[in-house]
Amino acid sequence: MAGVMTGGVRSRGGSAERVLVVNAGSSSLKLSVLDLDDAVVEKHEIDHWDDGDASVLHEVAGSWSFDAVGHRVVHGAEMTEPVVVDDAVRGQIEALTSLAPLHQPRALAGIDATRKAFGDVPSVACFDTAFHGTMPAAAATYAVPAAWRERWPLRRFGFHGLSHAYAARRTAALVGRPVEELRIVTCHLGAGASLCAVSGGRSVDTTMGFTPLEGLVMATRSGTVDPGMVLWLLREGGLSADEVNDALEHDSGIKALAGTSDQAEVLGRAEAGDEVAVAAVDVYVHRLVREMGAMVASLGGVDAIAFTGGVGENAALVRERAVFGLGFTGARISASANESPELDSLVHDTESSVAVAVVEAREDVEIARLVREVTRKG
Repeated sequence: MAGVMTGGVRSRGGSAERVLVVNAGSSSLKLSVLDLDDAVVEKHEIDHWDDGDASVLHEVAGSWSFDAVGHRVVHGAEMTEPVVVDDAVRGQIEALTSLAPLHQPRALAGIDATRKAFGDVPSVACFDTAFHGTMPAAAATYAVPAAWRERWPLRRFGFHGLSHAYAARRTAALVGRPVEELRIVTCHLGAGASLCAVSGGRSVDTTMGFTPLEGLVMATRSGTVDPGMVLWLLREGGLSADEVNDALEHDSGIKALAGTSDQAEVLGRAEAGDEVAVAAVDVYVHRLVREMGAMVASLGGVDAIAFTGGVGENAALVRERAVFGLGFTGARISASANESPELDSLVHDTESSVAVAVVEAREDVEIARLVREVTRKG
């Protein structure tokens, strides 16, 4: 097998040294190899990847050197630890397709392709829901009939866990304190967006729930809406379930409010005084601040706030307004540091009692870390 060590996992202390990280998006395929220092030593992105085309992986990664493969899988349900994929695990992941119909098939395609292309190397599934498996029952439980909860997996799973876990640990490093000592609100703000309340390095609350539709206003997703409104649209509005689902997933959020899902464009228009864009940003920030306040309440206070994801990393206006809205916590942002921050830097004012960090989204680093844990255990 070209580029892959034979005769077992090359390791220090038993864990994989180099990890191939596979992130299969809605149409794209992102591949990268990380070494023990988390440096990216190989990287390639395929804009349009046909599901199951293992030959592409041979062509791209066949000459790369790696010891294990880590896959981002959006939904793991009750699987709250990374796991080496065998046929049984693959079946469990496939059985969750109805809970994540847009994402799960693509993750499976990536798993199948790498197992076919590099069958002698362990493939490890790393779940976006797993980090939230530590949420207490009070935060994870929906107040719906017990018969429903017993029959179906109706609970708040949460998503973006790989990003939240990394952002919390990276923020702690920037602050110079152990993550176990901190209460951190991590804000993953991208096309999809969610918040997480991290206490002692563990998720205790989050904004997404049974599906990624719950919570914040996003690029094309509505975020939380009154379920009664959904029922009204079905009963009185004459819409079908598929029409409502498609609208809430693909035609809502910033797109519905400002006519485009390009968040950078909308923020630019808002700063230029465009009234429609200003109103859209107002809605976005209102929901963001409200939910950040809820995370602070779940934590019983806050020591640090982390912004990550495309919007979190690049939108100074959003960070400024969000921190201003959390002013009651003692959080203060530095206008100069916030305007053009370096990634992985602190942007709070010297008078702030809460650290504010801008952290590069690095799910690949988190996946590599989890893969090494699994391979170390053997």
